[in-house]
Parts: sequence; structure tokens; C-alpha cells
Amino acid sequence: MGLLTSSLLVLSRDVSRDFARDFSRSRRTTAVCVAASWLALACSSGSTTGTTTAGTGGNSGGTSTAPGAPTNLVATPSNGGGSLAFTAPSTGGSAITGYTATCTAGSTTVTGTSAASPVAVTGLTNGTAYSCTVVAKNAIGTGTASAAVSLTPAVPTLPAGSTAAIGCPLSNNSFNSSTKVNAYSVWSWSCGTVRTLTGNGIPEHAATGGNFATPIGVQNISMTFTLTPNNTGTVTQSGDVGYVWNSVKLDPGTAGTCTSTATSVNPGGGCVAAAGTDPWRIEALGGAFTFGTDENNAHVQPNGQYHYHGMPEGEIARLGKGTGLALVAWARDGFPIYARYGYIDANNAASGTRAMRGSWQKKATPDAGRPSTTIFAMGTFTQDYEYVAGSGDLDQCNGRTGVTPEFPNGIYHYYITDTYPYIQRCYKGVSITGVGGPGGPP
Repeated sequence: MGLLTSSLLVLSRDVSRDFARDFSRSRRTTAVCVAASWLALACSSGSTTGTTTAGTGGNSGGTSTAPGAPTNLVATPSNGGGSLAFTAPSTGGSAITGYTATCTAGSTTVTGTSAASPVAVTGLTNGTAYSCTVVAKNAIGTGTASAAVSLTPAVPTLPAGSTAAIGCPLSNNSFNSSTKVNAYSVWSWSCGTVRTLTGNGIPEHAATGGNFATPIGVQNISMTFTLTPNNTGTVTQSGDVGYVWNSVKLDPGTAGTCTSTATSVNPGGGCVAAAGTDPWRIEALGGAFTFGTDENNAHVQPNGQYHYHGMPEGEIARLGKGTGLALVAWARDGFPIYARYGYIDANNAASGTRAMRGSWQKKATPDAGRPSTTIFAMGTFTQDYEYVAGSGDLDQCNGRTGVTPEFPNGIYHYYITDTYPYIQRCYKGVSITGVGGPGGPP
């Protein structure tokens, strides 16, 4: 009886151990947002179930152990961080579930995680030398740390006129449970010979307000942008002028129009909200019409495409730059687009920041043939504005040349402003075409 009891106890321990190990293997934590080291984004993680895949090496038939140490560690610095590439170690007989990089300088320690090489580490101080190591983890435990390498983050030195390495790579795959969304926001930016955006046009920020005639729907966004933009000085008009990090397009204009004899904003009053062919083009913001935009100055086109007509407030808040310069998008011509704040002195990063002022002004008197200003207040129509050079901080495309945090040597760049044109209606470089959805409809 004693021998039987002892055997059962051994069997029970073996079953419990195997169950715990198998349960641990069936879970892994995946980061839903991969941020380039120069830009700190709010990332969330959660547990998902799936089958682990064995890495290199391992024990065949023996008891599993923690992984070995990663080898051939190579540090690549960037602005405020860096990445650590390595050769994967032996698995110890249990699939590797992730890697953790640890960078230390004095009493400061910063970590980063990844499912594979490389591991990005953000939040480092430029010019400070950090000692960095990487460890692997599996269901058994944490392995031995790699040999340490030195990493000193710094603002990248880019080829003249190049935007390479800014915001590349950058990706997200997270569920947006917001009232008007309730879908995954999936997007990715990468840089090779060009900057490439792929995404589904779903924002990752909240969208709760507004009056959308069509629900937000998944899109197929595939865009390319030159990495060496050139300000040709030639103004090119465009409907959709650029794309925000979340693959949502900037599309400030509308296809709503009014006749010269229009008498009301209501149906039958001489105006249409879409596919209009009459001469007076309606503005989405700041006029007599309500286009159902939400708290992000965005709404939805008939095909379900969510798009911004003005300041993308949710995206700005997500970036958390405060009154600093927030790079929120890339224009079709490859130049960066910032939101609201710029340096007081365009060429002096120490001059402080303020909200940028566009140089478009409401006309003092309405154009001939315009519908009544009593019914349609000035600012209702695109024709109510005129460009007055020097009246604000920016040119006719809401752009200027100057320094920014990402481009300390200066670059031509655009701004989204709180007043007309809100989002620029033109660009000054050369666009590379892509599939981003139609421009122009409301």
C-alpha cells in the first residue's frame, strides 16, 4: 500500500508539472504597437493564445531549461533610443516567448521587449553611454544575459534632404472599442527606397461624437512617399494631401456646393452635401453647414472611410507632445506635417513654441454672385478666403522652412492649424501615387 501511494504521488507531481508547463507554453504576451525609438507611443499588451514555435537549438528528449544567452549583439543608436540586434540562443527545449533588453547608465535603467531580434529601447538620453544586454525567456524561465554592448543615442545624421529613419519602422495592431469604431486599427510604416504605408484606415483613438451617415469601415490603404522630398516651389492642389500615422487620410475639402441663388442650408434650399457641381464650394468647418464631424474634426465618407477635415485631436493627445512640435503625418510629397505648435523663430529651437497662424484670411467683402451672407455667413464657402502673404507664419500651403525636433538642420514642413485652411490644400513637392481612397467627397 505504501509503494502504491508513493507511485501515485510521483505520478500526480508529474501531471501537475506537465500541465503547468503546457499552460505556460500556450500563452504569450504580444505588444500591439511597435514604436520607433524616436517616438514614444502609448502601447498596450494582452494575452493571446496560440502555438509556440521552437527556436534554434534545444534539448532533444531531456528536461527543458531556460534559454541560452543571445550572441553577436549589435547596437544601433537613434534619437532618444536605439535597437539591439542579436543571434537567437538555444531554446533550452522550450520555445522562446520573448526577449528583454536592459540598458543602464549610472542609476538609470531602461528596458524594451520584443518577440524577436531586434529589440527597440526608447526613453534614453541623447549623448549618454548605456551598457545594454539582452535576455531570452521561455516557459521555464529567463536565460543568461548576453555580453554587454555600449549604446549612445543621438539625433541621426541623415543624408542631405533625406527623411529616412524618421518613423521607420512603426506599426500598430490594436482593438479600438470606441463607440463609433469597434474594430482593429492596423497600420505599418517602413522605409526602404521609399517610405511605405499600409493600413486599414481605422483610428486607434476614441471617436464618440459626430453624426456619421455611414459607419466607419475598414479600408485598403497602400501609399508610398519619397524619402528625399524636394520643394519645387510649384503649388499642386490636392484633395487628400497626406496620411496620419494611423493611416487615416487628411482630406480637408468637401464635394458640397451651393448655387448662387441658394436660400437655405436645408434640403431643397439650393445646396447639396456631396457630388455638387454648383460654383460655391462648401467648407466642412467654420461655416453655416454642419457636416457631422466628431471631436477629432473627422467624419466618414459614403464608402466608410474615416478622414480628418481639421485638427486630429485624438492623435495629437495620443502622441503626448503637449505644446511641443508633434509630427502627426506625412504629406503626399514626402514632407512632414506637424499639428498646431511650431517654434516662434522658425530656425531657433530654443525660441519657444506657439500655435502657428495660417496666412489665409476671410475676405472683407463677399465675391460677386455669392449667396446671401445673412443665410450663409462668411467662411461658409472656400471662395470666402484669400491668401495674404506675410499675414501669418505660413505660406499658401500652410508650410514653412525651419528646424524641428526630428530635423534639427531644418526642412520644409507643413502645419495643421486651428483656422483656415486647417489642413493645407496643396503641396510643393512631388507626390508618389498610391491607393488611399478618393479625395474630395465630404
